[in-house]
Amino acid sequence: MTTTREEKTRVSQISKIADKRLAGGIPCFVQIYGKDIGRKYPLDKVQTTIGRGPDNGMVCDMDNVSRTHCKIYAGAGGSYIEDMGSTNGTFVNDEELTARRKLCNGDFIKVGGVIFKYIDGDNIEQLYYEEIYRMAIIDGLTQIYNKRYFMEFIDREMARCQRYNRSLTLIMFDLDHFKKINDEFGHLAGDYVLKRLANGIHAKNIRKEECFSRYGGEEFAIVLPDTPKQNGAILAEKIRVMVQETKFEFETNNIPVTISMGVSEMQKGDTVDAFIQRADGKLYEGKQGGRNRVMS
Repeated sequence: MTTTREEKTRVSQISKIADKRLAGGIPCFVQIYGKDIGRKYPLDKVQTTIGRGPDNGMVCDMDNVSRTHCKIYAGAGGSYIEDMGSTNGTFVNDEELTARRKLCNGDFIKVGGVIFKYIDGDNIEQLYYEEIYRMAIIDGLTQIYNKRYFMEFIDREMARCQRYNRSLTLIMFDLDHFKKINDEFGHLAGDYVLKRLANGIHAKNIRKEECFSRYGGEEFAIVLPDTPKQNGAILAEKIRVMVQETKFEFETNNIPVTISMGVSEMQKGDTVDAFIQRADGKLYEGKQGGRNRVMS
């Protein structure tokens, strides 16, 4: 019986995967956003499909995921991903796939409303547990700090600034009419807006000693140590204008985006809850007053 070249290649690939498995080095996907956050998917087969159908190797049971959405190939040179003609596309690091693409350690893969991180390297288990720790403080969609980290940070900074009589300012803001964006353009568009907005603000306006976090849903918070309220209000207005002037385009749709912002400075004797509620109250005033404005 003659063995074809294709069969020899397939056997060779399976052998390499088996060798890597014995060494504890099978690449994997870790879900960082979606229903099963933290779940690990070893890529231990020559081909693994992702989709909402129950026959897929990785099942994502969501309406915006196609029945067979994409496929991962384990080859001698690494792992490759290819879209399978999905309705909403497959994205690697925010770029839509148009052809088969090799994956690199740390790549972000978006399949409908689910985001995975690809992990590969010499010590997969260590990298996996490092990612689990990171997920405890980082929001999976926007890749900025989450509410848990924000609460720890503001509690620590309030104690420090009260001890040394330093200023501490908090900015709370959220997107105007975000539900309308989801209803009119779809939840994938809403995810795109949140991520692009967070990335733009973080890159141009946040210093390393400050904390920018997703507080919940479409609401965000910025903690500004050693900063008086008037300076915080200036930064807030700068961010408001930047967001208003940013072009948010998703699947050829231009999405108008504005934000309302509340600014408050810590007062003597403040608790964390009182400080947050005062900034949130200013945010509410801005929304009641017509939106797309800063209140301080």
